[in-house]
This record gives sequence, C-alpha cells and structure tokens, in this order.
Amino acid sequence: MVENIIVTQKLCKTFSTGGLQQHVLRNLDLEIHAGEFTVIMGVSGSGKSTLLYALSGMDTPTLGEITFGGERLSGKSSDKLALFRRKNCGFVFQQMYLCDNMSLMDNVMASGLLVDKNRKSVAARAEALFAGVGLSQRDLRKFPAQLSGGEAQRGAVVRALINEPAVLFADEPTGALNSTSGEAVLDLLTAANRNGQSVVMVTHDLKSALRGGRVLYLKDGVVCGECALGVYAPGDEARREKLQGFLTEMGW
Repeated sequence: MVENIIVTQKLCKTFSTGGLQQHVLRNLDLEIHAGEFTVIMGVSGSGKSTLLYALSGMDTPTLGEITFGGERLSGKSSDKLALFRRKNCGFVFQQMYLCDNMSLMDNVMASGLLVDKNRKSVAARAEALFAGVGLSQRDLRKFPAQLSGGEAQRGAVVRALINEPAVLFADEPTGALNSTSGEAVLDLLTAANRNGQSVVMVTHDLKSALRGGRVLYLKDGVVCGECALGVYAPGDEARREKLQGFLTEMGW
C-alpha cells in the first residue's frame, strides 16, 4: 500500500491585485507518495510554483488543509512553519541563493548547524555529499562567484540534502544551466530518489520531467491529469513517447 508523505484537501490560493482576485489554486486534492519522484508540469501561470510553495509550508493557502508527514500545517505560526521546513524540507531553486561572502562548505555548514549542533557530524555528512556530487576539497573552499553554474547548483543540492529532509523540493532546478550541467543536476536528483529520497519537482522541460516516476499536470489551479512513468532509465524512447502523448492530451 502506497504511503503518502503529503496530502492536501480543498486547497485554495487567491491573490488580490488592484481590487481583483486571482484564483491560482482551486479546491485542489492531492497526494504525494513517500519515496516517489513527483513532477508537476503545466503552462506558465497554471499555479505550479504556488503549489510547490504551499506543499512545503513556504506559503500559506487561502483555504484548505495540508498534512505533511502526518502533521497539519494549517494554523501554524510563521516561526513554527520555519522550524518545520528546516527539519523536513530541502529546497533547490533555479537561482542557487548561495551566500556570496561564504565558501561553499560554509554555506552548507550554516544550514546543517541549524538542525544539528554537532559540527563534526555535519562536516562529515557534508563532505560525503560533496564527494557524491563530484566536488573536490578545493571546490569546497571556493566562493560562489568562483564556481561554474553547474558546480554552484550541485552545491545547492548538497545544501538541500544536508539535513536529510523528508522531501526535497525543486523549482526549475536546471533552468539557469547549460545542457551538460543540467543533466548532471538531474542525475543527482535521480540518485537521491533511488536512495529513498522523496522528490517533488516543478518543471516546464520535457527532458527534466522524464526523470519523474509520476507526472502531474496542473491547469487553472487544478490537477487535470497524471502520468505514471515508473523507474527512470536513460534512453527509454517508450517513456518519452508516453509522456509526450500525455502532455499533448493535456494541451501542453
């Protein structure tokens, strides 16, 4: 039986601009399965990022309920939500948001020490993660401006994983990278998922979406379809054709 890590009920998000209301999420019921690589797709303005931020507790829905790991997020104060995210969520964005005046290692240590005060254990975990993403000891001492885009994003993935989050959230993680660096980052997310990490990724890119085991299509604030792809394998043309057919059906 599939275990759900996140469940939403009648989720709504409305923004008011100039006296007009924009309904971005509409009575959305959704289940995110533990240990799965879930991809959220849809045209620009469909509510993909808004949904991601709501699921992770970064944004508060207007109406509805979110249960994350059996814990209700609704009604939590901003301070309690911040503490919850720190312990349970990892984030990878299109922009890396690394602190420019800190080395890559210090960027990761700063995040890790918020949860685990044992500096030695955090450093050991960080070094193991860095080695796993192909970054050298020399790279760890560099500042963000001294890194390539791919190196910086790999460092951002390490930062997202340092506290062993229940869910890794990724919002267009390859959007600012060239194809080679983007592929390397997708390989990292795929490897993390194969090691049991739950991943939820927003993307508009077909190549990135192929990494997901389950693709949800968002339209006008509701999930209007989903495509089960199973385990990713490079060069699987049947997988690509299945996803392309699904997206065509959805009007992508």
